[in-house]
Parts: sequence; C-alpha cells; structure tokens
Amino acid sequence: MTDESRSLWDREALTFDDAADHGLRDPETRRAWADLLLPLVGDPGRHVADLGCGTGTLSVLLAVEGRHVVSGVDFSPEMVRRARAKAEGIVPAPVFTVADAADPGLPAGSYDVVLARHVLWAMPDPAAALATWIGLLVPAGVLILIEGRWHTGAGLSAAECAELVGRFRDDVLLRPLDDASFWGRPIDDERYLIVSRS
Repeated sequence: MTDESRSLWDREALTFDDAADHGLRDPETRRAWADLLLPLVGDPGRHVADLGCGTGTLSVLLAVEGRHVVSGVDFSPEMVRRARAKAEGIVPAPVFTVADAADPGLPAGSYDVVLARHVLWAMPDPAAALATWIGLLVPAGVLILIEGRWHTGAGLSAAECAELVGRFRDDVLLRPLDDASFWGRPIDDERYLIVSRS
C-alpha cells in the first residue's frame, strides 16, 4: 500500500467507528455479528488472524465473547493505535500489528481461523492475497470472508469471490448478509459471507 493510502485510512480512523458495523456500539448490531461469527470460529481458545482489522472491533469481540487469541493486522498506524486502546484490559489480549494485509508477516500454518471483512476486494492482487491468507491456516483451518459489491460499483460480487476462493479450496459456503441488523440500516447492495473449511 502507498503512503497516500495509509494517510487516507489514518484519517478514516477518526470516524471509522461511527458506522454501525464498524464500532458495534448498538447492542443489536453487536449481537448480530457475535451470533454470526462465534459459531463459525468455534470453541474458545482458537488462534484467529483478523486481517485488515481496522480499529479492532471484531478482534475485541472475538477475544471477549469467544475467549479467542487474536492477531489483528492493519496497515494504518492510527487504526492500530485505536485498536490497541480498545483492547486495553482484555484477556486474552488481542495483539495488533501495523502491516499490509496482503503480506501480514504472520507465521504460516499457525492460525485456526483467518478472518477478513471488506478487505479482499481492496487488494491489488486478490488471488495472491488469498493464497497468502490460506497459507496462514493450520490444515483444518477456517477461512471467513465478509465482502460485498457496493452501490458505488466497488467490491467483489458474491459469484466473483466464491470463484476466487474455489481456485484454492474445495469447500465454499456462501451466505447473503442482507439483514439490516448487521449494518444498522437497510441495505440495497450485495453483502455476503463466505466460509471455507477445506
């Protein structure tokens, strides 16, 4: 990522949590994400890589409610600073690192779960990023992607994303995420979950 992109996301960090699905300040929205993700991640103590973690809201959610060991990565120092502040006093404490999600610098074959929300579409080479992410997983690890194709035309369609994951893994489960409870408002664009376990 470029210095210009990093500066842009540092500025975005100032208001990032104002979006209902970023800050999870509304109890209904927080519960929707917890009910979605916790069963997918599984039993307590899983090692989770949260790539493009932003201000760390999902990392904190998984650590607090799932008691998971979370490594969060974001290339914006300001996002990471806010994530670290958000995680103060939490046990187990998420560890946040400034790095590019495309090449997060995490140890290969070490994570039970790789989670990325609204990140893959922004990668310069999504296929290469996805190959790197899958390489972080233990043999029975779970890939969780939350992506979308937004009204602006940006993003990846569900079909595009499923096809991309299918290049690397046999198991590709696709679920629409069109319920307003996830976003704090009704949506009219395409948002979805992909889960791959093998």
